Amino acid sequence: MSWRRLCVAAMLSGNALVAAASADLSSPVGVWRIVDETGDPKALITITEKDGEIVGALTKSLGRPDGLERRCNECTDARRGKKLQGMQIIRGLHKDPDGDEYVGGKILDPDSGSEYGCKMRVVEGGKKLEVRGYFGISLLGRTQTWIREQ
Repeated sequence: MSWRRLCVAAMLSGNALVAAASADLSSPVGVWRIVDETGDPKALITITEKDGEIVGALTKSLGRPDGLERRCNECTDARRGKKLQGMQIIRGLHKDPDGDEYVGGKILDPDSGSEYGCKMRVVEGGKKLEVRGYFGISLLGRTQTWIREQ
């Protein structure tokens, strides 16, 4: 292979890698740090996608010595009494075909055992994730901003 062809092939491969990395940043798939209202980290959530459905599990509890041993004693479904570590707290989200949001899901508050409607969208070039939990309609809820882990 000539030097010129090798350079062109390397440039095309590099462009493909950059495009793939950019596409990944537009997705919520990855590890996200939850911070509370004071800015202190609370937990790490791992979000995955399978067959078009976005789900998220509590990977690590931060700032609490008993974090990984805690159980969802307030849950009212099959998660009741189960360890929080590895627990699926986000389920059922799908990409909105008309926009940049993931909608139609549920999010669990393990402290209260309550489950809320959920939607999310990736912002700031993939660095942050706006997660909205709501009761009934989206107007009746609150938004948290999660930070992508590197």
